[in-house]
Amino acid sequence: MKNRMRDLRLAQGLSQNALAEALGVSRQTINAIENERYDPSLPLAFAIAKIFNLSIEAIFTP
Repeated sequence: MKNRMRDLRLAQGLSQNALAEALGVSRQTINAIENERYDPSLPLAFAIAKIFNLSIEAIFTP
């Protein structure tokens, strides 16, 4: 799944580690999502959307 996570994370000045801690996941999970090797679960996608104050559709596209 395509996503804008890296751009959004960098725009907010967050490291992968800081975002991972805020979401309760590993840095490797953030890296895998950003590199489109892993699609987040629906609860994780909602949590990511909440962090960036955007809809899921604004971050992830099929």
